[in-house]
Amino acid sequence: MPHPFYILDVFADRAYAGNQLAVVTHADDLATETMQLIAAETNYSETTFVNAVPEADGGYRVRLFTPARELAFAGHPLVGTAWAIRRFMEPDASGPVRLNLQLGQVPVRFEAGETGETLWFRAPEVSLGATCPREAMATALGIDPEDIDPATPVRQAAAGTAAMIVPLRSLSALKRSRLNLEAYAPLLAQGFPPLTYLFTRETHDAASDLCVRFFFEAHGVREDPATGNGAAFLGAYLLEYGRADVDLRIEQGHEVRRPSRVRLRARKVDGTPEIEVGGQTVLTVRGELV
Repeated sequence: MPHPFYILDVFADRAYAGNQLAVVTHADDLATETMQLIAAETNYSETTFVNAVPEADGGYRVRLFTPARELAFAGHPLVGTAWAIRRFMEPDASGPVRLNLQLGQVPVRFEAGETGETLWFRAPEVSLGATCPREAMATALGIDPEDIDPATPVRQAAAGTAAMIVPLRSLSALKRSRLNLEAYAPLLAQGFPPLTYLFTRETHDAASDLCVRFFFEAHGVREDPATGNGAAFLGAYLLEYGRADVDLRIEQGHEVRRPSRVRLRARKVDGTPEIEVGGQTVLTVRGELV
């Protein structure tokens, strides 16, 4: 079976920005080991593998891999994979594209706008976990404890995967941050994941509301140019700490020279958080696995 292959820039309004994603379609016959090898070969934050036809519930089976492991949930792969399905697998369809992940089905809807089409996914339920001392997190990030905003805590959030939400006082602190796995080891021993989503209200672009960085471990420390699941985690975090309705434009990726734009909407309906993350997608490469 041929395996069409696409490289997309997600959470980007132009090519060679945003977060790169490799999408392999018609992947029904690929073994798990082969998928992992392909993901290591592309070496992007994630590579997704899509079955050729929808399942009985109308959703396409999708598997997500980093270069090191399979994931149950991630953000930018949902946006990019849904875009590829609509563009290349069901171009005459309308309505949302439904993705069947390990943690369940996630619909992705399409919204037209003046600057292009934005794809929005409804985040699965996000749980907020333990908090950790800001001194320990500051040591792991190579910054001062005073750089971490004490107004809200450093706290774990999870939905399939987990990360630490870290509020910072300034753009300067954000620029100086770098995850040190050796310094993070005491936190890891306490069960805190070596994935850190840092945010500040100071921005590069006046049109943005927040600037963020996301560090994670995958055969060493890596930095994500744009992080959809981190934005979903942030939505739950902000709702927990006093925001009634969230509608934010998030900038990311400046430090890795891939500027990105992530949209975040969150609110509570009958006491239950509803979180959506959105962004645009640009195709850069189209081919076939050999």
